[in-house]
Amino acid sequence: MYFDVNGNKTFCSNGSGSLDPQQASVIFIHGAGLDHSSFVMACRYFARQHYNVYAPDLPGHGRSAGQPLSSITAMADWIKALMDALHIDQPALVGYSMGSLVALQFAAEYPQLLRSLALVGTSIPMPVADPLLDAARDNQHDAIDMANTWSHSRGAQLGGNESPGMSMMMSGQRLLEQAGQDVFFTDLNACNEFTDSLELAQKIQTETLLIVGEQDQMTAPVNALQVANNIAKCRVQKLSQCGHAMFSEQPNQVLDALISIV
Repeated sequence: MYFDVNGNKTFCSNGSGSLDPQQASVIFIHGAGLDHSSFVMACRYFARQHYNVYAPDLPGHGRSAGQPLSSITAMADWIKALMDALHIDQPALVGYSMGSLVALQFAAEYPQLLRSLALVGTSIPMPVADPLLDAARDNQHDAIDMANTWSHSRGAQLGGNESPGMSMMMSGQRLLEQAGQDVFFTDLNACNEFTDSLELAQKIQTETLLIVGEQDQMTAPVNALQVANNIAKCRVQKLSQCGHAMFSEQPNQVLDALISIV
């Protein structure tokens, strides 16, 4: 569905579900260079579990108009504007990778607006390696290759998809290749410059779930656990033999974990 946020045409997937004010709501926030399609299976699952599902494309991503936002704080404020535009009340917020930082910022800034929080593939801080950031700045395909390789566990790189004929590596590559000029760099730079996340984590009182891939090379598990240690009401779900691309590598395990908190 399309609607207006801050004067820009904005797209939001609802998982082919119906929206009912009597149902609880879930908002999914995508990662750097990605869009709503990262959450296709998750959106459909929660829609069929009778949740109102919202998976928006951030400005300049996917089908949404506008320029990509240059800071995590601006993205969190944009999520607030989206909630106002769609009259979303007390949602669960699920943030993936860069989206987890947005969710973290939102939960610290607007705690009274949330029901629960889920951080998938997160880190405190979330530094971006110089070779990746430099390649993204120059819009080189090397940036996509690096991020895609580092996002998948060893098993995922060899194949291992439960869906016959489906390649997780190629799917991840195609998702990043759809991003517009400078979008991937803008997102990565926003992550790299977001340095006060530890203090924000300590402010969060919302019930929180943190999902960690034990072979995650993009957001190291040790840094993810540091997030959990600084949030008062946080529990951790570890996924063995899983990298950063958790929604594709172990989708059922991720959904089983999320349904326990949303």
